[in-house]
Amino acid sequence: MGKDEHNFDQAKLHEHGDHHYAHYTGENLGKAFAIGVTINLLFVVAEAVAGLISNSMGLLSDAGHNLSDVVSLLLAWLAFRLTKIPANRRYTYGFSKSTVLASLVNACIMLVAIGMIILESIRKFYNPQPIDGNVVIYIASIGVVVNFVTALLFLKGRKRDLNVKGAYLHMMMDALVSIGVVISGVVIKLTGWDVVDPIVGLLIALVILYSTWGLLRQSLRLSLDGVPENIDIGEIKQMICNIDGVTGIHHVHIWAIGTSETALTTHISVKDINESERIKTTIKKMLAEQGISHATIETEPEECNCASKSPTQCY
Repeated sequence: MGKDEHNFDQAKLHEHGDHHYAHYTGENLGKAFAIGVTINLLFVVAEAVAGLISNSMGLLSDAGHNLSDVVSLLLAWLAFRLTKIPANRRYTYGFSKSTVLASLVNACIMLVAIGMIILESIRKFYNPQPIDGNVVIYIASIGVVVNFVTALLFLKGRKRDLNVKGAYLHMMMDALVSIGVVISGVVIKLTGWDVVDPIVGLLIALVILYSTWGLLRQSLRLSLDGVPENIDIGEIKQMICNIDGVTGIHHVHIWAIGTSETALTTHISVKDINESERIKTTIKKMLAEQGISHATIETEPEECNCASKSPTQCY
């Protein structure tokens, strides 16, 4: 293999990678992930031990969920690292899609954790054990702080990457769940109703299921190259049709390259083929404002008869 063949337009390939890196310039997300994983792992150990000592299903279920958080953060961190690997001959978009796979795996892990929490809560419901309300209150209160601090680590990056946004929302949700555990500890301490503990465990499972379902649905959609939820393909078509000189649009495909970048390919019919470059520049600028950073547009004369197309005429 010759040198020219080996370097077959590396500059064009790196064009994708460099554009992606720009999203993270000045952001030390790697450090944020490291801190988040460490403090959450330490808290999981403390919460699990406290749950066993106090016989609290609320603490044990929350510890199990927080353990899944650690795994989720690790996967998100790994995916983030993979996106920094430059594009190459076999992976011309680089490894941006790894963030989508991480989200899908995280959703599956959460479903397993939910099942375990529900089963153990049901067992505790029929066989309630004495619970130390003070321990529940103290440990869960620490959980509120840990989850909230971890969420703050991703506060800035959440606006630029769905993977980071997922970590942020997940930790904020966990902070709310921990508040629920604190409330159950207070109720148990004041009333002695130990049955409140497994009930809280079930409520926690339902809250986690609610947040997990959205993550699972969206990650499956992106894994199958579906149109991202924040993109309205009908609106995109109409916006392109509204551009002066465009008479039709067809073969529109929109998919996620990763959790922070979206791509589009389309054919458009134009009145004057000589105006193609102006029209494409206008369309790409408009698409960038809608969050579509990679656009490949083919123009053709409006009289072109493409038998395989299902055109949308612009009026």
